[in-house]
Amino acid sequence: MANLNKVMLIGNLTRDPELRYTPKGTAVADITLAINRIWNNEQNVRQEETIFVEVTLWGRQAELAQQYLSKGRLAYIEGRLQMDTWDDKETGKKRSKLKVIGETLQFLPDGKGSSGGGGGSGGGSHQQAPQQQGNRPPPQRPGPSQQQGASAAPADHFAEEDDIPF
Repeated sequence: MANLNKVMLIGNLTRDPELRYTPKGTAVADITLAINRIWNNEQNVRQEETIFVEVTLWGRQAELAQQYLSKGRLAYIEGRLQMDTWDDKETGKKRSKLKVIGETLQFLPDGKGSSGGGGGSGGGSHQQAPQQQGNRPPPQRPGPSQQQGASAAPADHFAEEDDIPF
């Protein structure tokens, strides 16, 4: 039977990232994203709800988050769900909390003139910090709402090639 544990989130940071280091020197940052959902109910009245999701970033991504992100900034996170369990010291009862372990972090423009930068996935892959190059915004990977592999040209301007490589 197949298994899948994948989460994709876009939201605003509710506070500045909290960076700490493990005893072995690995960086860990905790952030919380506020994610808004807007819809119209059956009476066509606009409804809105906000959920708050805790995310833990590790390694270089944790350091980049602490360096470049701040309260209110928009970020895209890909990761996995993890259940944390512990014994409550006051009541002695078992407690648990579902959170996201971030594996990919992408800085997004927040509409206030700041530009997003690279991110990258975990596991030792290349990560890139935001860079300014004149007035051009840095290149960005496609977000979850953008189709990958789609042509920017209108469909009637698309020319097919005769040589198909398969």
